[in-house]
Amino acid sequence: QVQLVESGGGSVQAGGALRLSCAASGYTYCVAWFRQAPGKEREGVAIIWPRGGDTATRESVKGRFTISRDNAKNTLYLQMNSLKPDDTAMYYCAARGKGPCTWSAGIYDYWGQGTQVTVSS
Repeated sequence: QVQLVESGGGSVQAGGALRLSCAASGYTYCVAWFRQAPGKEREGVAIIWPRGGDTATRESVKGRFTISRDNAKNTLYLQMNSLKPDDTAMYYCAARGKGPCTWSAGIYDYWGQGTQVTVSS
């Protein structure tokens, strides 16, 4: 069982930046960030493969959000720049111990408790 603990959320004005972190208690293969706004379905934001060289990013955040991982520290990051009010949501990190890595939330075995990001206009 792998535990995931997110941190780094908060409230910022539009155009601001935040860096989310997700500390894992054990080995992870695929790791991803999802988000869920009130009244909306959970959606994938970014995925990163084990070695960190391959990533996938949701179209609406491309050029603004960057996913990365430090395998030595078992930590996942999401750098969020040029934040918009539409980015307001609870952000979750998710992980699984094997591939393939996809956008489907159902394939991820481990989830963090979430960290709130609020962007005001």
